[in-house]
Amino acid sequence: MNEFKPANGSKNLRKGRVSIVGQYYMITTAAYNKNEVFNLTGAADAVLNSLYWLDKQKRIDLQAAVVMPDHLHFVAKLNSGTLSGVMHSLKSFTSKKIKSDLNLKNNIWQSQYHDHAICGDDELTKTITYCLNNPVRANIVDDFHDYPYWYCKFEV
Repeated sequence: MNEFKPANGSKNLRKGRVSIVGQYYMITTAAYNKNEVFNLTGAADAVLNSLYWLDKQKRIDLQAAVVMPDHLHFVAKLNSGTLSGVMHSLKSFTSKKIKSDLNLKNNIWQSQYHDHAICGDDELTKTITYCLNNPVRANIVDDFHDYPYWYCKFEV
């Protein structure tokens, strides 16, 4: 009998990925080589502004987001299209903007991302709380309200 061995690599992140319009997701994606590019002037704002644009275009219904120095977490409902289409738009626009504004040559984002489908209101609330408290867990601030690069649709 063959022993089960899970495969390694970013391709596994795509296995089983299903984009369901109307589904809430938590998305996590990292900067290329975990570089702290979002600490650079304007970079985190470019990411948040891109998420706001996707929300305004009704591609997503953005619930919460936090841009960490080397990665992004956001919670959103997929309103149209696919997760990969949303992520392509987000990463393509922000890469061009950050590179242009800061005169950078290197990649901004890792190509992959992790998505987690959220089931029910209780999990949605817990996931938003987890997302917003990321700067606290990273010992950047004592209270996430003191971190400059976050958004929440709800009063918190």
